[in-house]
Amino acid sequence: MEISLDIIKDKVECLQAYDFNELERTIEDRIGINKALMLRVKQVQHQVTYHPILNKMLYSAVVHFTVD
Repeated sequence: MEISLDIIKDKVECLQAYDFNELERTIEDRIGINKALMLRVKQVQHQVTYHPILNKMLYSAVVHFTVD
């Protein structure tokens, strides 16, 4: 039996929420989790869209993590 461990070099996570503060907390949680994997934030992109059916704003973010 052979065990192979590969290093994660890049990781992209897509997150969304109907409240900006909730999205911010989610991003901070994901940053903490990925620090354990020795990944740091390389780039964050965010966007706001109006959801006409729910009559709410939808906040989304794409977070790119990379190796230190």
